[in-house]
Amino acid sequence: MTKPSLPELLHAAVTAVGGTERPGQVAMAEAVAEAVDDGTHLLAQAGTGTGKSLGYLVPALAHGERVVIATATLALQRQLVERDLPRTVESLHPLLRRRPQFAMLKGRSNYLCLHRLHEGVPQEEEEGLFDPFEQATATSKLGKDLLRLRDWADETETGDRDALTPGVSDRAWGQVSVTSRECLGASKCAYGAECFAEAARERAKLADVVVTNHALLAIDAIEGAPVLPQHEVLIIDEAHELVSRVTGVATGELTPGQVNRAVRRAAKLVNEKAADQLQTASETFERLMELALPGRLEEIPEDLGYCLMALRDAARTVISALGSTRDKSVQDEDAVRKQALASVENVHAVAERIANGSEYDVVWYERHDRFGASLRVAPLSVSGLLREKLFEDRSVVLTSATLKLGGDFNGVAASLGLAPEGTQGEDVPPWKGLDVGSPFDYAKQGILYVAKHLNQPGREGTRTDMLDELAELVEAAGGRTLGLFSSMRAAQAAAEELRGRLDVPILLQGEETLGELIRAFAADPRTCLFGTLSLWQGVDVPGASCQLVVMDRVPFPRPDDPLMSARQKAVEEAGGNGFMAVAATHAALLMAQGAGRLIRASGDRGVVACLDPRVERARYGSFLRASMPGFWYTTDRNQVRRSLAAIDAAAQAAEKAAEAGEQAAEEPETADVQ
Repeated sequence: MTKPSLPELLHAAVTAVGGTERPGQVAMAEAVAEAVDDGTHLLAQAGTGTGKSLGYLVPALAHGERVVIATATLALQRQLVERDLPRTVESLHPLLRRRPQFAMLKGRSNYLCLHRLHEGVPQEEEEGLFDPFEQATATSKLGKDLLRLRDWADETETGDRDALTPGVSDRAWGQVSVTSRECLGASKCAYGAECFAEAARERAKLADVVVTNHALLAIDAIEGAPVLPQHEVLIIDEAHELVSRVTGVATGELTPGQVNRAVRRAAKLVNEKAADQLQTASETFERLMELALPGRLEEIPEDLGYCLMALRDAARTVISALGSTRDKSVQDEDAVRKQALASVENVHAVAERIANGSEYDVVWYERHDRFGASLRVAPLSVSGLLREKLFEDRSVVLTSATLKLGGDFNGVAASLGLAPEGTQGEDVPPWKGLDVGSPFDYAKQGILYVAKHLNQPGREGTRTDMLDELAELVEAAGGRTLGLFSSMRAAQAAAEELRGRLDVPILLQGEETLGELIRAFAADPRTCLFGTLSLWQGVDVPGASCQLVVMDRVPFPRPDDPLMSARQKAVEEAGGNGFMAVAATHAALLMAQGAGRLIRASGDRGVVACLDPRVERARYGSFLRASMPGFWYTTDRNQVRRSLAAIDAAAQAAEKAAEAGEQAAEEPETADVQ
């Protein structure tokens, strides 16, 4: 039997999901197949509506080697495992003569721990160990969550937190889950044979396709202890998120509360001298943190340096003591010891990393209104780490709707540790960039409007001219607006102002859960939704409910952001343009994502409005505009108001026609009943 061709396989898969083949999807599938066969790497930009999941799934399944797919969001993981993979596998089975297996794998703390559930949490509160299930009353929120988790434990097949609907608070989940450092290990745990996390790992070992998240991929790469099974092909979807997720995993943090917790957990298990040493270092650290002012520490102050060395040495002493002592009076001593060890090891690792100092790390103080001060350390860049850990011994495909910034892939490639496209060299991973476009006709479906007549936004103060412009645009659009703001304060001010001016419902992020807000926004076309960062990337509302997307200003990183400003300075010291490489690239990526909220289906029409004149006036404005979809561009405010009014009128007419159609369909049924 001859091997089926890629077009045959793609046609079968697309037919199975009820879709239609698109030129961009075909081009992407061919490029993925070529990269996988050659063992090279691919950056593929695929706009909304391309069908990129099938564009990489079909060639990956046809190749026959194990593939790992890493995504940034839970929604895409679910879509792959619950919809795309089952249909694709079944549709390809007659042609491939095999049925590839697939599985989802996440970090251990995402799975219910049966030991925690049944034996209780090793706690270090003053009154000693206690069982939260007994202490939490059934009337408290925590108590209700814990009782529901107990019931769910008897029903769930996976123990995966994301399968629990509705979800529970982080505090409740923390009572029934463990980190990998806290885990006793399957061989030592009484519940090892039934462990949900171990079962997920076993399924992943046997699967041909493993779906995971960016964070677990980063842990697998950074920590050197393999979490993912061996694989020949790695596909990273939502790849524009990868650098920030890897940075997050590689970031260390110390807080007084965290250090105190480590002291309390260890105190009952080690000798008094070791416990006192850690307690003294902890108290010194707490006093220093009370005086900490937010900002970067380019050099570690002498008093902080001594304090960190004391913490490091005390933690090391406690770690040694934990390994040599046993306390038979402590119930379930192994679990208590493991939790204490995990806490103290984290304190030791972060204190040592900051105390040792590295030109490749950025250290800063942060202060939170609710949680107080923290000391943080993060890598200046993760590009070298990614180049070394990601692109060796496997073919890597990175895909997203936003990988080309300013017209080419080189900016994103550099952040991943890749040299400019076409560069040759012994230690230079070869890669290709491919933009497969989008099935949407952006120039006919959307307008990009920049309000160049407005004043340039300053750091402080209310932008009254911007609020006037926003009100006029929303009124012309008849509601139907997604407002993307650079800060929560700006979103709140805009919502408050427009609620007083306009007769349309305005939803504000934070006043309800994000999922509920998006559902309400989609359900009523006259509604507006205002919010910040998670809305720039997390809203998928096709149709008449979202016909105006407004960005209040260019979303540059805050000037006092320690990590971003350090990265910008490093680029400048190396002779590059720090502003363009860091701040402008960050803003371009967010604006491309934000603009992508407008056109989600072939029938969508609308306007993306940037209420920051710098997008037109500043030198970097063309870079920002080139990063967004190819909408028809204008700075004519009157033209935009006319267009929005026409789009609103057409939407209202369609809504009335749909209502009339529904009534006409219902009338014969009513007549029959009578």
